[in-house]
Amino acid sequence: MLSINEITSLINSGEGFNLEFKVRIPNKIKEVTEEICAFANASGGTVILGVDDSNNIQGITFNNAKRSALQNSINEITPTLHCNIYTTTIDKKEIVIIEVPSGVNKPYVLSGAIYVRQGPNSQKLTTVEEMRDFFQQADKIYYDEAPCKTIDITKDIPNTNINQFRELAGLGTTVSNEQVFNNLKLITKEGFLKNGATLFFAENPEHFFEKAIIRCIVFDGIDKRYINDDKIMPGTLYQQFLQTMTWLKTKLNVRYDIEGNGSQPRKEIWEIPETVFKEAIINALAHRDYYDKGARISVEVFNDRIEISNPGGLVSGIPKNEFGKRSLSRNPLIFGLFERIRMVEQVGSGISRMRDLMLENNLTPPEFNTEGIFTVTFRRPFDFNKWVDKWVDNLTDNRVNIIKAIHKNNKVSKRELEEIVGISATAIDNNLDSLKDLGLIERVGSAKGGHWKINYILP
Repeated sequence: MLSINEITSLINSGEGFNLEFKVRIPNKIKEVTEEICAFANASGGTVILGVDDSNNIQGITFNNAKRSALQNSINEITPTLHCNIYTTTIDKKEIVIIEVPSGVNKPYVLSGAIYVRQGPNSQKLTTVEEMRDFFQQADKIYYDEAPCKTIDITKDIPNTNINQFRELAGLGTTVSNEQVFNNLKLITKEGFLKNGATLFFAENPEHFFEKAIIRCIVFDGIDKRYINDDKIMPGTLYQQFLQTMTWLKTKLNVRYDIEGNGSQPRKEIWEIPETVFKEAIINALAHRDYYDKGARISVEVFNDRIEISNPGGLVSGIPKNEFGKRSLSRNPLIFGLFERIRMVEQVGSGISRMRDLMLENNLTPPEFNTEGIFTVTFRRPFDFNKWVDKWVDNLTDNRVNIIKAIHKNNKVSKRELEEIVGISATAIDNNLDSLKDLGLIERVGSAKGGHWKINYILP
């Protein structure tokens, strides 16, 4: 049972991966039980009834009838799950505390459905692929939840890193560092710091996880023959993010827009929107496969593109047609910590945000490779029409029109090319083969699920 101080500390911390508030008991008591089931399928957590989303204690009436209804609903979870349910009074207002353990017999099912915790939200698994993936993972431990037995919490975790997190997360000074770690469930039952906490707070996480760093490289040209710059970004995951963004700014074209006769701060305008890189780098840090100890996150800058890669392809529980619409994290603890410092928004929306920002700035949509190593490619801006003009004397009109159609839509089908160019299917195939032979285009992925890639070489 939590003490009054511990409960107050939890409320002040706000909702997150391990904490959910309900301002009242909903008419459909199952809504509470769904959250309980999701916590049991993750690393456990606490549900507090009588607190609103703004961390304000509103109080609640919890009589025997409501207690019985809640317990009956919890009894519908299979296998049997035992939760600690009790009331307490803070500021003369009664609230209900439900302590949910991390279940030892996962998966836990409610009314035939599996619920899991993703960041600050609970999610119902609805597809066969999602459920199959969860069953495969049920007996495994997430890498970020596993204990880091070699770290000394008293020596290897500097207060500066904790204080930085507290400031970014908006945590007050009344809660001790120890309580913050307990609230966020960063320590195992055996007293070891979890891997995700080590990556987020240690002085030198790379001492414990050698490849948990970002490698940033600039190549001279459009291939990997000549390297102009090669740097390693160590430190906590947040520090790696900051260092990489600073480095990228020095390697890309950035102009400044000065407003208000110079009286206002100048606005930085990156050649590719800064927010696009923020999304991609945070995605790489939060979702990479940390079990893969032989690979690192990489940020590679070419003359025509930037590629950001991280170990681990698309999580098997996400069908390809759902990519960008929903998220299943390999590292829910890390994802939750990034959410705490407001570095991730609604689950699954980062991919669509990147696409929208590129299109809004008249740039080529990002290209995603989800097999093996997850890679997102951002095409750098250039004058496409001028580039095409340089090829006009070397290409037929049909081939020029095909390249223009691919530039406009890199997933254009052959049937669509027939209509756009106005020639037969056989002629389309012949022209595509000629463009491939010249090295101007290539097919990435399968005929149905892949896309066209233009190589912006000069004649």
